[in-house]
Amino acid sequence: MMQTLTAQASGVFPIAPTAFHADGGVDLESLDRMADFYLACGVSGITVLGQMGEAPKLDAGESLAIARRWIARMPVPVVVGVTAPGFAAMRALTLEVMAAGAAGVMIAPPNSLRTDEQITGYYAQAVQAIGADVPFVLQDYPLTFSVQMTPGVIRSIVQAHASCVMLKHEDWPGLEKISALRRFEAEGTMRHISILCGNGGLFLDFEGERGADGAMTGYAFPDMLVDVVRHNAAGARDAAHDLFDAHLPLLRYEQQPGIGLAVRKYLLMRRGILSSEAQRKPAAALSSTARAEVDYLLSRLARRDARAAL
Repeated sequence: MMQTLTAQASGVFPIAPTAFHADGGVDLESLDRMADFYLACGVSGITVLGQMGEAPKLDAGESLAIARRWIARMPVPVVVGVTAPGFAAMRALTLEVMAAGAAGVMIAPPNSLRTDEQITGYYAQAVQAIGADVPFVLQDYPLTFSVQMTPGVIRSIVQAHASCVMLKHEDWPGLEKISALRRFEAEGTMRHISILCGNGGLFLDFEGERGADGAMTGYAFPDMLVDVVRHNAAGARDAAHDLFDAHLPLLRYEQQPGIGLAVRKYLLMRRGILSSEAQRKPAAALSSTARAEVDYLLSRLARRDARAAL
């Protein structure tokens, strides 16, 4: 049954990596295993074809086939990344995945945007292209996209487009931005939207306390992200921080620019989810030294979280 993304969404929506065979072909068996794994972890939704899903390395047919597979497999909302260089491709993919039952789409800004007017103008054109009835996630990731969205710009986009129901918050440092947006809501100058946070979960320990509704990010232990969000929602602050602190060294290692996805895929292979750690080229591979360091961090984590005893 189709589920529509709303401004009340909360919990953890992992960014799913795309599973590949060693020869670069899409690995559908691992995709199915990953779907079952995420559901067992207690996720509230899933996001596919994101930055860490190697979406730019897929052709249009592969992107659509992968999105449809996830939508058919998951009983929770599926958000599909539809970021594209032009609006024709964005519109085409959006129409296809929404017809297949996606809950909504995610749109990141092109790195050519510099002024506030350019940013708000771009999203106005994007909404016109995909249709004002399609719920969308505004992705704010200045470290990757080089686009600086102030809280005021985000408010302008939210107020102008009722279809903007969620912010994927990935500014860094960004805790004050969450507080500013929730303050706008409290003042009545911005309607409520869901805020799910990215950055590999590096700041999840405090993001919930600032008003975020959960996480939309990747990490090889999404079950930990689910537990931290659940502890936060229950007011169990120390339990949330204790679990987060135990994972922080591995979380930090996985968040390295360039090799972060290689670390994540290696860990998911170690957990028995992916049959291969392969990425589509161009890609950075882990050295034997890096693998040994990840294994060492896993062994240390296993002393505090049995899920890491692989």
